[in-house]
Amino acid sequence: MPIRTRLIAAAALAAVSALALTGCVGAGVASPATDAGSTATIPTLKPDQKVSITFESYNLAQAGAWTDTIQGLIKTFEEQHPNITVTGQAPAAAAGANTSYISSVQTEMLAGKAPDVAQLTFDGLDYIAHDLGAQPISKLVGAKAVQDAFGGTYPMNPKATKLGDWNGVTYGIPYVFSTPVLWYNATALADAGITNPDFSTWDGLAKVATQLKAKTGTAPVTISCTVTGGDWCMQGIIKSNGGTIVSADHKTIGFGDAGSVGAVQEMRKLNDAGLLQNLDSTSMYSAFASGKSLIQVQTSALQSMFMAGAKAGGWELKNTTLPAFGSKTVAPTNSGSALFIMSKDPAKQAAAWEFIKFMTSPTAYEQISTKIGYLPLRDTMTEGDGPLAAWAKSNPLVAPNIAQLKKLQPWESYPGANYSQISTIFAKAVEDSIYYGKDPKATMQAAQKQAQALVK
Repeated sequence: MPIRTRLIAAAALAAVSALALTGCVGAGVASPATDAGSTATIPTLKPDQKVSITFESYNLAQAGAWTDTIQGLIKTFEEQHPNITVTGQAPAAAAGANTSYISSVQTEMLAGKAPDVAQLTFDGLDYIAHDLGAQPISKLVGAKAVQDAFGGTYPMNPKATKLGDWNGVTYGIPYVFSTPVLWYNATALADAGITNPDFSTWDGLAKVATQLKAKTGTAPVTISCTVTGGDWCMQGIIKSNGGTIVSADHKTIGFGDAGSVGAVQEMRKLNDAGLLQNLDSTSMYSAFASGKSLIQVQTSALQSMFMAGAKAGGWELKNTTLPAFGSKTVAPTNSGSALFIMSKDPAKQAAAWEFIKFMTSPTAYEQISTKIGYLPLRDTMTEGDGPLAAWAKSNPLVAPNIAQLKKLQPWESYPGANYSQISTIFAKAVEDSIYYGKDPKATMQAAQKQAQALVK
């Protein structure tokens, strides 16, 4: 998942549906595939046909394990496909919110320099498919080819395969994501006499946090879902209480309903009890890594950072799944992204498809999961004698993330070109309700009404 700061997104992105990027078939391109069941419209590259593509990835804007792992995978792909050259690049607005990644691609498209493959987050899926100009992959390569890519010896989890679809068409191939995990400083809890904490419910979390506060004198909890940048996992908290984000037909905003308001009210109770630290998202994960926050609900993608912080600080890191509201079923949402083909050149599209298949293959996930901490979408790799089985067994911090994949709910995309404004309205209403004394019911319902007015 992208690491985002608490910046309020600016005005909605201007539509680019009228943008026409010209492309031509390169010399020496073979005929399109005509296998039974295939409706492919792009060619198969000849082995000696040289093609260069660009790959825009927000992971390349994140130093350390993120950049090193992605660059290493690009190198491996080029070794396996000597006729394809891949140039990786970070988004131009890498430090902003999710919308800045889409804005970066939009700006490049307007300048005639769009990336051929782009890593973009699920919250903008409607806009990406209809306005940004992402190409319909299932039409380019055929529905059978897409299903074949999802399958293989270690098939992609069924919960993941549809996340990049819009109106029955596959625009993005799910790539990397995480689920919201409850991390805790087991050493600090033990010092407070808590050796077997019950985090199965939010009430259980409150009880543990109250004991910690009595011991330390400070608020021990940070919940990244409750601040700007946490839209993806706040959606999961709301769904876990029976709330609605947007209707199934993506026409009606629902986060002012009783379930949504109730979830926000429960978070407000934690703050009113003096258990929450009011920090921006970046400060939250930094506080936990440095031992200044003792319990944090945060993306599993920060596992490597938290492990390093625990090692440096001499404390034991543990985690568990997202808490439930009483006996209600937890509905964790995914963060993260899919890979989209942006080029209109058939040869580059063909090269892009080969690259996307590689970057979502068992080979890639073995590196991405072990070195970064993202959820292996091909979770069967962790079972039996799979390539990630030994790693998963020796790394108990992976277990909650994999377990939540079975209950996964999608990170909802707000409808239309105003999706980023709607996300901002939602985030501000949540923050105001939890941290700044606003009435949750009135605030969330007003936000729903304001957001609905932006649905076009």
